[in-house]
Amino acid sequence: MESICWLLVTTGVEFEEEFLETREQYEKLQKDGCLLFGRVPLVEIDGMLLTQTRAILRFLAAKHNLYGKNLKDRAFKTRISNIPTIKKFLQPGSQRKPPPDGHYDDMVRTVLKF
Repeated sequence: MESICWLLVTTGVEFEEEFLETREQYEKLQKDGCLLFGRVPLVEIDGMLLTQTRAILRFLAAKHNLYGKNLKDRAFKTRISNIPTIKKFLQPGSQRKPPPDGHYDDMVRTVLKF
């Protein structure tokens, strides 16, 4: 989700971040058909519910003209985003902020029943 937030901020899109704190919240999203294959993160944008980080990032990049004007641009941007240093920067848990604490780990285990 961190990379999604980063891209939303970069494009100037205002958003509200909501975190699942209970198993019931997760089950309600599943029951309501909001989660494709039971996956999070979930982003609601332009009346659509999108899941899966890469799909969300590609949608946002295309919507805000960051995906490349043609195949050559897209290939270059894909190569750039896969440079280990940049890839590490964009991934959750990067050194841009401290790693999740024990409370966060416990909450994820409770919500997803790990």
